[in-house]
Amino acid sequence: MLETLFPSTPTTYKGQTLAKWMFILLTAVTLFRSLEHIFAPDGGAQTIATIPLDTYPANAAAAVILIFSLWGLSQLLIGLIYLVVLWRYPGFIPFMYLLMIVEYGMRIYLGAIKPIETTGTAPGGVGNYILLPLAAGMLVLSLWPPRPKKN
Repeated sequence: MLETLFPSTPTTYKGQTLAKWMFILLTAVTLFRSLEHIFAPDGGAQTIATIPLDTYPANAAAAVILIFSLWGLSQLLIGLIYLVVLWRYPGFIPFMYLLMIVEYGMRIYLGAIKPIETTGTAPGGVGNYILLPLAAGMLVLSLWPPRPKKN
């Protein structure tokens, strides 16, 4: 199992094609989301996550916006790592899915123990519950070698 997560030849992907295509899609989503958090005037805190910044004191709202922008930077770095994996080290796709499982699982956990007031349901909050089982399923598929082609 460790050899599959940390392959000695990381330039070769050995899993199901669907898992690789889904990884490409999730990489694009990660990069888009990161840029939105970095460049949106409110970091996406109010316009996307529905945090009522307009009810906060100016300094508190500015702090939340900065935190969302920094979160976008972290997402950008993760997305760039995903791109490097796709480009040079596709054998590490299963390991990247394992990291996604940890990330989305911890998002759900931390959101439950440290909730924040919102005026609606943030797409990311819903997305975490979709992406966690999706990443788990894709991890299984990425570890599952395709059938040999018949001649």
